[in-house]
Amino acid sequence: MPGKRKKARCSPIQRAWKFFYRGLVICSALIVALFCAYKLAAKPPTMAADAVPPAQGAADAETLAQEDSAWTRKPYTYTILLVASDQESGNADTIMVCTYDTVNQKVGLVSIPRDTMVDRTTPKINSVYHNGPEEMAAVVSDMLGIPIDYYIAADMTGFAKLVDAVGGIDFDVPVYMSYDDPVQDLHIHYSAGMQHLTGAQVLEVARCRKNYDSKGNLYDAYPDADIGRTRTQQALLTAIVKKALSNPQKAGSYLSILTEYVRTDFSTGELLWFLEPALGLDFSTGISTETLPGDGSVRYRGTSWCYELYPEECLAIINDLLNPYTQDITLDRTNMAQAS
Repeated sequence: MPGKRKKARCSPIQRAWKFFYRGLVICSALIVALFCAYKLAAKPPTMAADAVPPAQGAADAETLAQEDSAWTRKPYTYTILLVASDQESGNADTIMVCTYDTVNQKVGLVSIPRDTMVDRTTPKINSVYHNGPEEMAAVVSDMLGIPIDYYIAADMTGFAKLVDAVGGIDFDVPVYMSYDDPVQDLHIHYSAGMQHLTGAQVLEVARCRKNYDSKGNLYDAYPDADIGRTRTQQALLTAIVKKALSNPQKAGSYLSILTEYVRTDFSTGELLWFLEPALGLDFSTGISTETLPGDGSVRYRGTSWCYELYPEECLAIINDLLNPYTQDITLDRTNMAQAS
């Protein structure tokens, strides 16, 4: 009987190719499965009810309700309150409003100075945070005349964890910083200029408001006092988000940190929905930042150093960067407290 033909042996290159091909098929299947899971989990966020301007009486309320029915929201444009507390007092140390137009890939990020006057039991907006982020969102909505769709209230430890999760950030510290508070075990010492910051260092730079000189005298770290600090906080937040989005493979770690250290009314599915448009955001042209202008030397209801907003100038910023409507906000829809 003729002998059986021996099966040709694969060359090393052929074996390597088969191994690579099988691995490629498995990886492709895994990517498809993960993408399908993401699509199933991602859920378009909802929009909050319209902000209703203050009414002077029943007739005004009825008229305003009729007018509100004509207001139209821009599609897939969302407003988000970002707030972080002062570790010492529990007041809000950072208050920002973000409007993200996911269709046109535009982000407006506006800081509200923490000493801004409000018509509440407390004269300053930072103290409102003691009643929770929901109350802060309601006060900000009433002040600016826009709905707040969601809030993100961060524990400062969470910010530090997020920065460390992305390997730190490179940041141009804008001013010289030299401040020590032994009671808080807080020691802030930085030269102005570009440097790599860890999570703990980001918190120190974000918190710095005052410096001590060589004689122990305290002075403002920024020429424009706390307004300069809000610009630094905006720049830090932008740098952190940019670095996080450049590492989307760590999305699981980000969600874990958010779950543990951040209080929000976003669902996990809603947060995941933002991942796809955010990955396409051009950080060099798509983000605009401002701080609401005003006078920080005002005395209001017996409290000194309150920040009185300049309504007309603030209104222009609201319409340029924050307005989620197709129509312009008008002053009668806002409620900016005035000392006189």
